[in-house]
Amino acid sequence: MKLMIMDVIEYTTSDGPGFRTSIYCSGCNHKCRECQNPQTWDIMHGHPVDVEDLFSKIRRNEMSNVTFSGGDPFYQPTAFTELAKMIKEKTDKTIWCYTGFTYEQIIKDAKMSKMLQYIDVLVDGEFIVELKDPDLLFRGSSNQRLIDVQASLKKGEVVLDSYNPYNLYEPQHEENKKIEKKELILI
Repeated sequence: MKLMIMDVIEYTTSDGPGFRTSIYCSGCNHKCRECQNPQTWDIMHGHPVDVEDLFSKIRRNEMSNVTFSGGDPFYQPTAFTELAKMIKEKTDKTIWCYTGFTYEQIIKDAKMSKMLQYIDVLVDGEFIVELKDPDLLFRGSSNQRLIDVQASLKKGEVVLDSYNPYNLYEPQHEENKKIEKKELILI
């Protein structure tokens, strides 16, 4: 089975947390105004790549997790589902997926919804230039959501992902109190 892709970028840090191998597919009918990848709209601008070959490249990159982007991977749901299944069954990598569809649209579509069982985080919704916010993590506009897909499937409703890199650098509230007490004793 083949995927139509534009590029594979290894060791990127802009399409999800940590190092990632990002698969930029071709094909997207959302055509968001001021899209950052308008060259991906036409599926024929991409080139065919065998799913097995793409998986081999992903697997060799031991340090990186995976992001599906585009274009829109849900315009090639069967091939991306096959790739996602291989990744989940044969590696411990996480998968983030960007789409212009909403979670609610995907879950109602028989072909597209099959991919969800393998996705960890879905960044959903079209880019809306009027809602553009450069301070958002891994999103372009405030309507887009970071969705914890596995929790959402279990709960039967959208569960937002709780990823926050700033928590890594801020001590917990209780720890702050302990540090303050120790410092007072030492002084």
